[in-house]
Amino acid sequence: MKIAVNTRLLLKNKLEGIGWFTFETLKRITKSHPEHQFYFLFDRPYSEEFVFSDNIIPVQIGLPARHPVLFYLWFEYSVQRALGQLGADLFLSTDGYLSLDTPTRSIPVIHDINFEHSPEQLPAMTRRYYKYFFPKFARKAIRIATVSEYSKADIVAKYGINEDDIDVVYNGANEIYMTISEEDKTAAREKYATGNPYFLFIGSLLPRKNIANLFRAFDLFKSNSTNQVKLMIIGEKKWWTSEIENAYKEMKFKDDVIFKGHTAPDELKFIIPAALAMTYVSFFEGFGVPIIEAMKCGTPVITSDISCMPEIAGGAALLCDPNSPDSIAQKMSDVANNPDNNEALVTQGLERAEVFSWDITAEKLWISMEKVLGL
Repeated sequence: MKIAVNTRLLLKNKLEGIGWFTFETLKRITKSHPEHQFYFLFDRPYSEEFVFSDNIIPVQIGLPARHPVLFYLWFEYSVQRALGQLGADLFLSTDGYLSLDTPTRSIPVIHDINFEHSPEQLPAMTRRYYKYFFPKFARKAIRIATVSEYSKADIVAKYGINEDDIDVVYNGANEIYMTISEEDKTAAREKYATGNPYFLFIGSLLPRKNIANLFRAFDLFKSNSTNQVKLMIIGEKKWWTSEIENAYKEMKFKDDVIFKGHTAPDELKFIIPAALAMTYVSFFEGFGVPIIEAMKCGTPVITSDISCMPEIAGGAALLCDPNSPDSIAQKMSDVANNPDNNEALVTQGLERAEVFSWDITAEKLWISMEKVLGL
């Protein structure tokens, strides 16, 4: 079989959420199925590190698709033409976008449809593109893969898709993340937080990540204690809004916030296990990979009691109301002031993390693809 794949998010040294999903699943699927030919469709010059095996042919087509107008041109013209020329039996799109005009059987991975719930958090043109095209993508698909039961139910309810046509394919977490020694934890705190303990957030600084309330909660936590705890923020300020900026400016303890920017896994494998807790209190997630990354590292997790996060945490995290800085601050205090209770969280988290692996993710995605191929 000839399988074409949208690999436009495989960017050298710039892998993020969906890019990592694409990397980890395709690396395994292509090597496990040498009997099939894979065509990786790139929208810019590609790195050879993404050509995982001999049964992959990389193809650069069209212009870089990083704008709604270019999304349309790339998927409806460049991809559509390439699928026809290649004679592809299947088109897999790990970021959910499809070509509507192609007769090629297609399966998108729709990670979430947050834009249906909080459209105001996106630029106007992007918002209009998503809201117009993603319902069409969902109905065009032969099958859909998504990353949580929550997202599956959301797609069913919003787009009227038959639930039997959607497969849940949980994310995994990078195998590089694991527990480290107390000596390594101390060294990491010295290197990244001037020797102090710290709460940690990892992710794009989008409004839905709730950074503003995290700042407010940290200020409340610090106001009621005399500790030297810091708050480390890892992620690019791509969507830094006026609300986030104002919340930060109003902080009494803003000097205790550490902005680390984009950070590679080789550093994160020390930063995460050295943290007091992962504070991942989003308003909305399709999965929430940092929850699992922290659990694999033996780091307690504070996360939201809404969206998919209770499902992913599976009873192995402290849940809070993301709309309430007081609620978030209370969980911070629980972690900082009750170290004995943290041992149970660590144990439960390590057990929960075993449910999620990229090997399982790749296997389940392949099973979904087999259903479309009729294998």
